[in-house]
Amino acid sequence: MLTGALAGAGLTVLGGGVPAQAATRPGRKPRLLIATNEQWGTYHAAPLLPEARRQGWEVVQLVPDRSGIKPGDPVPVALIDEITEADILVVTGAGDWPAECAARLRRLPLVASSLAYQLPVEAPRAKEFRGRLRAITASSPAEAKVFDDYLGTRRHIEVVGTPQTDALPRYAPEAGTVLVLTSVTKSSETGGSAPGTELLLAAAERLAAAGKHILVGLHPREDRTLWDKYEISTVTSVQASARAEAAIGIPGTVFPVVAAMGVPLVGCTDPELKIPDYLLSVCTHTITSADDAVTAVETAEPVSRKVLYEAVGPVGGSAKRLFKVWGKVAHRTKVA
Repeated sequence: MLTGALAGAGLTVLGGGVPAQAATRPGRKPRLLIATNEQWGTYHAAPLLPEARRQGWEVVQLVPDRSGIKPGDPVPVALIDEITEADILVVTGAGDWPAECAARLRRLPLVASSLAYQLPVEAPRAKEFRGRLRAITASSPAEAKVFDDYLGTRRHIEVVGTPQTDALPRYAPEAGTVLVLTSVTKSSETGGSAPGTELLLAAAERLAAAGKHILVGLHPREDRTLWDKYEISTVTSVQASARAEAAIGIPGTVFPVVAAMGVPLVGCTDPELKIPDYLLSVCTHTITSADDAVTAVETAEPVSRKVLYEAVGPVGGSAKRLFKVWGKVAHRTKVA
């Protein structure tokens, strides 16, 4: 059954596992492998799929095993030993899993692309593969600076925007609706937690008591039961933001994208919370006390175009720009 499923996804299974190499078999779609710090975090790759289909690419996320993959996940996944042909490996960070994938797939051209925020501190394992990087991309100028520090490269980084802005819904805010953007309460094998949840829960209570309608945009790994007394969005946080007069949450990767919708933002911060400054830059206010939530939300305003570009980068066409960079790397390898 496993072999049949992989064959249907265009993958080949070999008993002992053979290191993947760039393939030249005629008629095969170009295949992109992606490895993220959050090993099973396919939500980072999902926004790439529409453009991948348009351009005829096959995107496959590498995972250590299938324990963290939910049934029906649209992102194809595979174990390293199941891959025999590929054209490029994209790492979105320098954590243990991307570093391991890079080490085991040494024959593949390597690109680093920031699809989620990192801290401006060199990652311990970045030195293991940064010399192999054929290209580096980031969403925005500010993110590029952080990603450069994180990788320790001091190299040119292509600013391409974020694919989540490629199909923004029409902004139609509903009176009194506030979007709550959660983070992750508990760490797991997929990734760590973020402090600030208690503050955000208390802020949501204050806002609800003030007559606001609370719409919750859940992080894919957040504990749903913490928020089930409110309306939990059935669509992505970015899509849900089209309904919100303002948003409040623990600053994360989605913040600049929600700001691109024109939604005013308030950030809940915590002394233990470490986030890059550009995520805070799109917030009108940051609060450390739930008592400030109502006033902060009611006085929040959209950010300027200058601030928005620095934090989110060019809006629209981002996935196309990403695949252009990746395609050039894969093509140069084949020609060479």
